[in-house]
Amino acid sequence: MHTNDTNGKLIYPELSYFLSGICFDVHNELGRYGREKQYGDLIEKKLQNINLPYKREFSIGKTGNVVDFVIEDKIILELKTKPLIVKEDYYQTQRYLQSSKIRLALLINFRNRYLKPTRVVRIDTDVRNKFF
Repeated sequence: MHTNDTNGKLIYPELSYFLSGICFDVHNELGRYGREKQYGDLIEKKLQNINLPYKREFSIGKTGNVVDFVIEDKIILELKTKPLIVKEDYYQTQRYLQSSKIRLALLINFRNRYLKPTRVVRIDTDVRNKFF
């Protein structure tokens, strides 16, 4: 799994750390047994309070894919509430990135005892062909 761009630099480090902090706050407030909608509602409220531009439940083109949040047209925030994140969740997030042309997603599983935001970076075609 790639977390950096092809130059080895973090993509949007300040914004992604800031969003992770919001998710930690939400996790601390609601605990680990809430519903995905509850986490999304509280995240939305916090984003509104600080006037950070976002789109919620945003449909990506004609693919039928709907992402939980797109922040500043830079980062996809994908929320989960399940016992474990599996490969399919990473693949789903990567499809969102490929379809939207956004470079970075944060995959957040609020069911974890300790929140661990996962950075997922879009794999470009030329990079994918080089490694696979």
